[in-house]
Amino acid sequence: MRYFKQPAKPKLAVIIVVPFLLLCYGVGNVHSSIVHGNREDLRSLLDFKQGVTSDPYGALHNWNTNTHFCHWNGVNCILNRPWRVMVLNLTMQNLVGQISPSLGNLTFLNTLDLSQNLLQGIIPDSLTNCSNLNRLFLYHNNLTGVIPTSIGFLSKLLVMHFHRNISTFKTLDLGENQLNGPIPDKLWQLRNMLYFYLDVNSLSGEIPQTVSNISSLLDLSLSSNMLEGTLPSNIGDAFPNLQILFLGGNNFQGHIPASIGNASGLRKIDLSSNGFSGQIPNSFGRVGALHYLNLELNKLEAKDGEGWEFFHALANCTTLQGISVSNNQLQGVIPNSIGNLPTNLTYLGMSGNKLSGVVPPSIGKNQNLDTLLLDGNSLTGTIEEWIGKLTKLEFLYLHGNNFVGTIPASLGNAPGLKKINLSYNNFSGKIPTSLEKLLNLTHLFLENNQLSSL
Repeated sequence: MRYFKQPAKPKLAVIIVVPFLLLCYGVGNVHSSIVHGNREDLRSLLDFKQGVTSDPYGALHNWNTNTHFCHWNGVNCILNRPWRVMVLNLTMQNLVGQISPSLGNLTFLNTLDLSQNLLQGIIPDSLTNCSNLNRLFLYHNNLTGVIPTSIGFLSKLLVMHFHRNISTFKTLDLGENQLNGPIPDKLWQLRNMLYFYLDVNSLSGEIPQTVSNISSLLDLSLSSNMLEGTLPSNIGDAFPNLQILFLGGNNFQGHIPASIGNASGLRKIDLSSNGFSGQIPNSFGRVGALHYLNLELNKLEAKDGEGWEFFHALANCTTLQGISVSNNQLQGVIPNSIGNLPTNLTYLGMSGNKLSGVVPPSIGKNQNLDTLLLDGNSLTGTIEEWIGKLTKLEFLYLHGNNFVGTIPASLGNAPGLKKINLSYNNFSGKIPTSLEKLLNLTHLFLENNQLSSL
């Protein structure tokens, strides 16, 4: 679905110590003197450099004992003796190598940003020695191994893009790495967490069924992992202020908990590409702020007169812009309430199900639709009564059904159409000349019908 989406062992270096310590009044004065105020910090940084095997942008070119380490690229120190390292920021430098465990000796460090590099290996447990750390960014690397369980002891962590005090930790972002193993239980106990991103890894295991109440949590993204099991039945009660819920691309099973509807501030929900089964809960209709709902590629069910109540309920989501229930096990006739969906709706995906019967003419009320996907079903009847009303369409996929009748000339009423696929149906008659007016059209598929030329 277009909307979804839907944002990481070195050796000790030999240190040359200048024999005469010069008196200085600030870090600026030690630049020429090469007096290193703290040998432990110096050793730690040099160890990190030694663990870097490729530095294509020369980010570490001035990391040598000719210059005080407080003046090295990416390093900021406190402004008085003994000039301890406070910030190490080397984001987006394409660094290759491993994260040295020696960084755990930077006990005054409050910000560590190594994001968007090509670092490999594990996240060192020793980072938890950085007791003042409140910002940790390791996302978008090639890190492997498990998430250190001791990371929860960083009591001052505010942001873990990979905060300090576990009680004040606000952001966890270790997305787009190669981390594996389960999510440490302690991370589900971070009561002040705002943002929790572990997407695009190889994490396994389950979300605890007794997950703690984290009323502060706004974003939860665990998509594209190998997580399994069922979702906690109280997930919407445990995270009542959630705005983003991305769990797509995992191995979750069971029913979608009705309690999700209790998180009424949710704006984007992606539960796609899992093994969810049963009926789609009506409680989605209580999520008044909902913009996008992606449930495609599951085993969700609906039949004639049963299981379609969620469709009626979604009429209450007045800000809804996109919904996909494609590639599930929805059966029967599309309900007339499709015409009651919010007027903001631009994306409707229902392809790859077992839908039958005619498409309700009320679908023509959704006049802001730019994408309509009904392909891969057993739909019948004509499309003439409603297709001309959808004047903002850009993508129309109706292939692989049993539609009959002519292709309406009113299809030309949507000048923004880019892709039309009407193949593998039973359309007959002439191809309408109005299609020639569609100047934005790049793909037109009409094969396997009973059509004659323009």
